[in-house]
Amino acid sequence: MTAASRLLAIAPVTLLAACASSGDYPSLAQRPAERVEGTLTPAAPDATPAPPPAPSADLVERLAALRGEAAARHAEFTAALPVAQRLANAAGSTGSDSWASAQVALADLDSLRSRAAVSLADLDTLWVDATLDGGAREAIGATRSEVESLVRQEDEALARLRARVG
Repeated sequence: MTAASRLLAIAPVTLLAACASSGDYPSLAQRPAERVEGTLTPAAPDATPAPPPAPSADLVERLAALRGEAAARHAEFTAALPVAQRLANAAGSTGSDSWASAQVALADLDSLRSRAAVSLADLDTLWVDATLDGGAREAIGATRSEVESLVRQEDEALARLRARVG
């Protein structure tokens, strides 16, 4: 390294050191505008919350239809389950005919489960809309819980069968 290149390398450090040595820094003390003044009083809570709105006749009808649709799909799933269980119990090694038959039965059950989940998705949409609009969430939530329970039962049955088939 030549003397000129050393000088060029040291020059920025020297200039920065010169800037830092002036000693005329602003004070870091708190300024008057930074001080908090006054008192903070929390707002008084509402005396009684408003009762939840009653579901409209249209909503009650829609909930009954969604509950009925999910129950019908669950009944189809339940009717197809014994055949799928028999095929899953008889499934041989991966790639065998019995294994393929079990996989087809599981796919059919998956299809039935997804049809029941459509009702659950519709109920989720209604529940979110009711949450945002201040609607009858309780009525929707009760129906949603029922349908969710049906779908959960189907999920558990599918998981057990998948574990058998592998």
